[in-house]
Parts: sequence; structure tokens; C-alpha cells
Amino acid sequence: MLSKDEILKRTSNGLDVFKHYISCEWRVGRNFLNPLYDDKKASCNIYFDRRSGSYRLKDFGNDSFSGDCFDIVGKLKNLNCSNSKDFIEILNIINRDLSLGLTENEDFVLPVSRIAKPANKPELPAEPQKIKPYYAVQQSFSAKETAFWQQYGITHEILKIHKVFSLKEFRCENKDGKNICFSSSDNEPIFCYSGKRYVKIYRPFSEIRFLYGGNFGENYCFGLERLPAKGDILFITGGEKDVMSLSAHGFHAICFNSETCNIPQNIIRKLTYRFKHIILLYDVDKTGLESSLKHERQLSNLGVKRLILPLSGTKQEKDISDYFKLGNTRENFIQLFIEFLDALYSETMAILKPCEIDFSNPPIKSEMLISINDVPLGAQGNLLGITGGEGTGKSNYAGSLIAGTISKSNQADTLGATILPNKDNKAVLLYDTEQSETQLYKNIYSILKRGKTDNMPLYFKAYCLTSMSRKERMQSIVQSMDKFYYQYGGIQMAVIDGIADLVRCANDEAESIAIIDELYRLAGIYKTCIICVLHFIPNGMKLRGHLGSELQRKAAAILSIEKDENPQISVVKALKVRDGSPLDVPLVQFAWNKELSMHTYIGEKPKEEKEKRKETELASVARTIFDKQKHCTYVDLCEQIQSVLDVKERTAKNYIKFMRDREIIRKDPSNLSYFIIVHT
Repeated sequence: MLSKDEILKRTSNGLDVFKHYISCEWRVGRNFLNPLYDDKKASCNIYFDRRSGSYRLKDFGNDSFSGDCFDIVGKLKNLNCSNSKDFIEILNIINRDLSLGLTENEDFVLPVSRIAKPANKPELPAEPQKIKPYYAVQQSFSAKETAFWQQYGITHEILKIHKVFSLKEFRCENKDGKNICFSSSDNEPIFCYSGKRYVKIYRPFSEIRFLYGGNFGENYCFGLERLPAKGDILFITGGEKDVMSLSAHGFHAICFNSETCNIPQNIIRKLTYRFKHIILLYDVDKTGLESSLKHERQLSNLGVKRLILPLSGTKQEKDISDYFKLGNTRENFIQLFIEFLDALYSETMAILKPCEIDFSNPPIKSEMLISINDVPLGAQGNLLGITGGEGTGKSNYAGSLIAGTISKSNQADTLGATILPNKDNKAVLLYDTEQSETQLYKNIYSILKRGKTDNMPLYFKAYCLTSMSRKERMQSIVQSMDKFYYQYGGIQMAVIDGIADLVRCANDEAESIAIIDELYRLAGIYKTCIICVLHFIPNGMKLRGHLGSELQRKAAAILSIEKDENPQISVVKALKVRDGSPLDVPLVQFAWNKELSMHTYIGEKPKEEKEKRKETELASVARTIFDKQKHCTYVDLCEQIQSVLDVKERTAKNYIKFMRDREIIRKDPSNLSYFIIVHT
């Protein structure tokens, strides 16, 4: 008979109920954090009340959770113990969740783990319990039984894998120790889920649908042993039939004893390392929806989500098995999961949508602002790096690019570069972080003179930032660019002469990445080219420090200004060109002209010099690679050249051919797939 006293009798005076619903580790008489809400202080206690002869919970932090086991279940299920109808529902929930078997039918088989203790005694140490025997007679699946499973897509192979059998007869003991027997028939088949030390009996068309035999254990989890080591999605369903139906359609799934039972967090935590998604896929009836919501909240720290099936929630249309029975396919379910991900990642996808490349609608082609011999160096939305040693003329070269931008006569001496005229009078910005105000004034005078401009245009703004802190410099650059972008209808070019003075340490990787990322972002937002002058001495074809490495990675081109053998002459050398090979860019020369009081373009170095430079640089690269290894495969050598020089595969292959032709490297005749150094 279903009653309060009978439940207390079968649950160790209510202690088993607390153990079932309160999942954290706790002991009788000891304070603990209440897991049923965000408890901050351990002031919750479960104790034995001698007056009522039952266990009670006292929560000094939140008294609404205080009470006996029936009060706690009512709290969890939003039911009121003082309401007779609700109280009966609470009794039914406890009876079902703990599988107590309190029903008018006396032939119900009690679970082995539910042995009642005297109601008038406190908890005693558990004694070894006698496992009640059972007897099962297996038989082959009949045509009708096979059809029952096949309507959910479950085949004989799936049944075999999950150790599901058809039974002709099942015998066990009822709660009074009397032997009872269940026989299979066409209208009431018996199926058996077989475990190592237990059986779970499933009678889909009978009044008593589930029975248990053997040692069922505490953490029953059907399908756990059949999961792969790694997977993408794992569904937690309400029953064994749902697990097999998902398995039949190519999905991984498990289930616990019921939808309302406690889900062990330790099992889920281990599974999070093996699966990308863990999804609750419960029935869409009242119990299933409430249980999945409760479990989602309890397991939220482990990233567990729930998926609600588009079913009516009736007895014939409530779970994933019914979903497939209705004719839905694997593809339909995958589409349902995609829609679930769309909702889950809605904000991310909305932000990502404008970044998607629409091949049928190509983006507006960026204008080439700076080039040498039609080789693009600086375009809209890109960074251009200028580097070199002390006194090589980096600032003068950057000034020549500005002169070409503000010139209206196309007669400016741009030191060998071709500059797109600023016809729309967009803002041209110069930020100097190193030179004094007096020196910057002289530089601006030279820029105007070089650009054949008498007066400084209103759209040309130059700032000396030496008196500011490094943080203030970057803030000033960001905010002023934003203002001038709207004031002048765009930014044609921005020059930062000394980006190393925007960071505390040029070898700080995190700070270097952040500053270059921000400049690259601004170039894209304002559709301009930001020229970054880096006052470092270049080392071969790579820049020093994390700041130099990050600039070389993000910039469309890197130009190095170096002194020639004749110290009166400076040479512009390309270290990186995104669209082409840097070694194929001509070596541009400029020198100081006393008559004009400024640097002037004196032409390109001869082709022989370019070839000599190419040979020297590639010999240096080869030495760097073969200092670490004596032999190298063609593929490995190609990859290392790509890494060292930051070039594409096609260019790296051309460099290998060039080195072989010049006998910088040679193919080993004993092993045609390896190369060795022959020149040092």
C-alpha cells in the first residue's frame, strides 16, 4: 500500500530518499553545502529526529529547504505537502524514483538494493544483503517481437550488441519472499536487458513494465560500456529503447535507470573529455521536460545541454524512439541538431555572418597605395613595415611616402616608390614617438618641399608623442584616427614612426601581439594603409624581437633601409612581399643631395647586384637550415624555407632551384631525396 509510513519503512526512515535526491557527499550529523541552490556556507545538516522517528534536513542558510524527505521532494517538484493531492503525487514520485514497488499488485519484484530497515531505529551500518535469486528462460525473437523493435529502427544486430534478449519465462521472488512467474505471450512479450550481475526486465504492454533481478548496483548506466573512446555527440536519454534507437541510426547514447533519478556527476565529468557535446534527450511529457530542465541546471558546470524533440508529448509521441517511428530519418535528426546549434551559437553566428566570404559577391578590391615597379607593398586595410639600423634614413623614406600622398603635382620625389594621389583630400596622419618637436618640424618641412607643396594641407596632421606615456600614445592614435576618419571622409595613409615606443618591451610576446592586432584592425576598419617604422637592426631576412616577428607576420610588406658599401648611399631592400618574392623586388637607392638639402632617388642597383643579393641571402638561409642537420628532404627543405623567409610554397621551390643552379646546395647522389650544403 502506498503511504507515508510504508515509504519511511522502506527507505530507512527517509534516509534513502535524502541519499537519492541530494547528490553531493554528506554524512548524517555533519554540516555541508546544500547542492539544491547556490549555497555559500556549509550550514545544512541531515539528522535523525527521535520524536517523529524519521530523518530531517535543517538548512540554517535557507530555511525553505528544511523539513523531512517529503518536504524536500515537494520542494524539488514544486509540490505542496499540505495539499493532499500534491502529497499523493510526492509519494508516487518517491515510489517510482526509488523503485520501492508500493502498488496494489503484490506480484511486483522488489529491487535488491531496497531492503527496508526498522522505522523506529536510527541508521545502522549496512549489512551484507542477500541477493534474491531470479530465473530466466531465453528464447528466439518471434516475428511480432522483431517487428516491435524494427518500428524504432532497432535490428537484431543492435539487440545483440546491447545484450537484449527475448524471454519465454521469468521467475523471481516478491517482497514477501514468494516465488512468482511471468510468462511471455504475443500480447505481453518479455525482454531482458542483461548486465554482469543483474537483469532488467522490460514488458512494454504489461501493467508492470519493469522488474529487476540480481545486484542492480547504485549507478546503473545502460550503453556506457559500448561508447567509443572519442566521439562528437553523446545523448542522455530516458530509457534503454531510446539508446538502441539512436544507436541504430548512428548516434552514441546512454541512459540511467529513469529520467528522474540522480545523474552521477563523476560519470559525466569523465565523458566530457571524450565527447564534444553531451545532450539531454528526454521525453517531452511533463515528467521528461521537468527532469531534463533539472538535470541541465545541475550539470551546467559540465556544459550539458538539453534538446527538446518536436513531438506532441502524448503517450504515442514523446521520445526519440517515437520520433524515428513516425518516419523521421537520421538526416532529419541531424538537421534538428543543427537548428539546436544555431540557437546555441546564435550570437556568435550573427557576429560571424558579415565575415563570411560570398563568392558570388566579391569584395571591393583594395586600392594599391604604395608600390615599386608595380609590386604592391601597401594597400588599403594593410600594414607596411619599414625597418633598419640607426641613421639609415627610415624616417626620410617614410616622409617621402607622405610627400607622394599629399602632392598635387605628381612631381614629388618618392625615392623610387609609386604613390596613389590623395584626390579626395582624405586625412594623412603622422605620429612620431622618438624625435623631438624641433626635429619633427624639420622633417615636415622636408616633406612639404619634397611634395612641391607650399602650405601644409589641412588634412595632413603630424604629432610629436614623445612627452606622452606609452599607454597614452596608443590611446591618442586610436581616438584621433577615429575622429579624422569622419572629419575628412576617410584616412589615406597613417605613419607611426617608432611603434616600439608604443609597448613597454618589444620582446613581450603578449603585448606585441596585442599592439599589432590593434593596428591591423584599425587599418581594416578605416580602409587605409598604416606604415609602421620599426627602429630595429634587421637580422638577415627576419626582424628581431616578438614585435618584429608579429609585424612581419601581419604586414603586407616589409622594407629594410640599409647602408650600401658606400655609406653615403642607402638601399631599400624588400624583406617580405605578400604578393610575390621579396628577392625579385629591385634594390632601390637614394642618397643625400646637398643642393636640394634632402635625400633624392638615384636609381636601382644593377641586375647583377640583385642576383648577388639573392645568392647571398639564400646562402645565409641554407647555412641556417643545415647548421641543425646534415641532410634534408626536398619537402622538409621547402617547408623550412617557407618558414624562414615567410614565402609561399611556389616561391620556396623556385629558391631551391636557384640554390641548386648556384651550387649553394647539392643533391646527394647516394640518396636522391636529400640535399647537402657544399658552399659555406
